[in-house]
Amino acid sequence: METSRIIYKGDLRTEATHVKSGQTFITDAPIDNQGKGEAFSPTDLLATSLGACAITVVGIAARTHGFNVDGTSIKITKIMASDPRRVGEVIVEMDFPSIKYSEKQKAIIRHTIDTCPVSQSLNISLKQTFILNFSD
Repeated sequence: METSRIIYKGDLRTEATHVKSGQTFITDAPIDNQGKGEAFSPTDLLATSLGACAITVVGIAARTHGFNVDGTSIKITKIMASDPRRVGEVIVEMDFPSIKYSEKQKAIIRHTIDTCPVSQSLNISLKQTFILNFSD
């Protein structure tokens, strides 16, 4: 079964629809590449997907091991490279809630991030930097 459908709306904009739910979003080319920059660019989505995937699998691991990561906030920074134009680095900074995580729980979080399917699917030349901020 197909995952999504995309319609090119013109003027460097697309509209994507998630087939199962019907949810939609638009993308725009970024300002530095002839676009309006009024929505996520495709490369913004790639960077954002890395962070969303990482916290999703961490949430699964936390549930499995009986602890909580609800409220974790994530800052994504995408750094472009050239020759060819591509995403050169994605920085994912995770601020975990004010919970005293044990060293074992922190190790589970770190290990789980390394197994994120998006991370594992990206080219090895893309630098992935994860910064984990615990409040203890």
